Amino acid sequence: MRTTGVIPSRPKRRLWFGSGIGRLNYRHKQRLFIYGGLLIPLLYFVVIRILPILYSFNVSFREWGMLSPDKPFVGFDNYATLLSDSLFLKSLVNTGIYVVVGVPAQLIAGLIVALLLQQVVKLRGLFRTAYFIPYVTSVVAVSWIFRWLLMKNGIVNTLFIELGLGPQSFLYSPSQAIFWIIAVMVWQNIGFQMLIFLAGLQNIPKLYYEAAAIDGATGWQRFVHITIPLLNPVMLLSVVMASIGFLQSFTQVLNMTGGGPLDSTISVVLHIYNLAFKSFDMGLASAATVILFVIIFMLTLVQLKVLGSRFQQE
Repeated sequence: MRTTGVIPSRPKRRLWFGSGIGRLNYRHKQRLFIYGGLLIPLLYFVVIRILPILYSFNVSFREWGMLSPDKPFVGFDNYATLLSDSLFLKSLVNTGIYVVVGVPAQLIAGLIVALLLQQVVKLRGLFRTAYFIPYVTSVVAVSWIFRWLLMKNGIVNTLFIELGLGPQSFLYSPSQAIFWIIAVMVWQNIGFQMLIFLAGLQNIPKLYYEAAAIDGATGWQRFVHITIPLLNPVMLLSVVMASIGFLQSFTQVLNMTGGGPLDSTISVVLHIYNLAFKSFDMGLASAATVILFVIIFMLTLVQLKVLGSRFQQE
């Protein structure tokens, strides 16, 4: 006697990971997604940023010539060599000039443009775009354009001669070149500072200005006692980012003057570049990198402490 029946199907096997996820409730899944999303960029940051920094510390304590197979440990000899190197000390002084002159100029220019644009009603988007375009333009292209404009026989000198003024050396003058580079860097970053300050200005309630006007406060008094204090968090961000940008001055210096004339514009980063890729001395280059890292870290801490405490008091 033949019997027919349905062969029972085998239960599908579920992967352990899938079964585990399936048993989690919504809150646990949400937390897993959040921590997983945070872990990926954190790993990327560690691999791309933290590990190279730690590796640079290791290299800075060794005589690390790229053409030499031996990498002996030399302790602080590289640091001592740098601190006795007049060119490295000159690059530190020049970098200080970039920061001391460039950061205030960039912040003041960005704030002025933001205040003016806040009063614009028509074509506001056009003006904002016009000021922001230089910031997203290639730094190399901008540097070479200004290098061409400021040549001895360039357009600017031609205009000076037609106006009856004497020609200027500009980028070929040891006393002028660094300030022209700063001017170009400030001009290119005005759009970024303008955007930050505009966001801060729009978050200030108009009620404060109206109350101050009723009390008889002038425009300057409203600016000093309302605008500046309430913009302090924005200024903190702008100061820190601008300081780091000028401390890392490289592309404009390399393309406009190459560090000259007479090393009057050389920056620490350009000096590191020359040590690493022209002298092939990675030990000295890494030691200079560590010194620059310490300077940036300490300066940022001081700025956060000073401006941050001022904001808390206000």
